[in-house]
Amino acid sequence: MKTETTTPTGEFALRLSATRRGARLARLLAVQQLHDWGITATDSIAVVVAELANNAVTHGRVPGRDFELRLALGDDHLRIEVSDARGESEPEPVREPDEGGYGLVLVAALATAWGVKARPVGKTVWATMPDPSGSR
Repeated sequence: MKTETTTPTGEFALRLSATRRGARLARLLAVQQLHDWGITATDSIAVVVAELANNAVTHGRVPGRDFELRLALGDDHLRIEVSDARGESEPEPVREPDEGGYGLVLVAALATAWGVKARPVGKTVWATMPDPSGSR
């Protein structure tokens, strides 16, 4: 009998400066961590991390406060979370791309689910990616 578990088989978290450089590092370090876990098909995951990190530093930035990237690798999914310090600025539901860009449209297209959850200070935008284990 197989028992389902929600316990991640790998976790990775780091805080980065809420700058364009921090957002770029989030993508690069996430891809490196995925490779360390044996995941080689990282393109769509890298896009989602980049978009969420870019939104955190563009729309969720509070001077002097970092943002956090968290990856949780489960048996059949990868959960990506990006937390920032600005809780009053939540992403709008995805409709059509506007002048602001395609960021959340891409996230919605690549992820199996995404959403926002409040924190005591700020918010976390999360996305669940399809099973990356097929590329291990």
